[in-house]
Amino acid sequence: MQLKPQQSIKRFLDILFSIAGIIILLPLILFSAIMVKLSSRGALFFLQERVGYQGKPFMIWKFRSMHIGAEETGPKLSSMEDNRITSWGKIMRRWRLDELPQLWNIVKGDMSIVGPRPERKFYIEQIIKSHSEYLNLLQVKPGLTSLGMVKFGYAENVEEMIERMHYDLTYIKKVSLLLDFKIMLQSIKVVFAGKGK
Repeated sequence: MQLKPQQSIKRFLDILFSIAGIIILLPLILFSAIMVKLSSRGALFFLQERVGYQGKPFMIWKFRSMHIGAEETGPKLSSMEDNRITSWGKIMRRWRLDELPQLWNIVKGDMSIVGPRPERKFYIEQIIKSHSEYLNLLQVKPGLTSLGMVKFGYAENVEEMIERMHYDLTYIKKVSLLLDFKIMLQSIKVVFAGKGK
């Protein structure tokens, strides 16, 4: 776990980098927003409750990448062949453009740039039935990117969530500003490789 001075520095860097990101990426953010509205009916943003630091729920922001009513039958994780995703949504997910609104979550303090990806309570309850150590991930702020995301990627089911969890447990044991910078650099490589889904 990080010491308080490191936490303060990390929070300062989170605010600095996220505001800089919003300013630098504003043309891309505006373009993505326009494409969301032109490509399908529905809201511009997709808001969903996730579990954050110390189990506190918060609303995560994303550009909407799915058709209206995508979860009418209940929570369902996305996959490579998910027909709920819009045509523009597939492009956004590949390059992770749908995640850009989470820069606002970081400014607000709900998230950090680096930290375990926040999950829904529905899936956390399934995971902790057999892997209670998952709760350790709630001792740090969730992140826009994580060691689990760069080493494993998106999870399509609970089993894959558990597999990815082990990378994030390693992260919170070794957490440091240097490790955060390494994960950020690796994340940039992943984004430019277009490996999102």
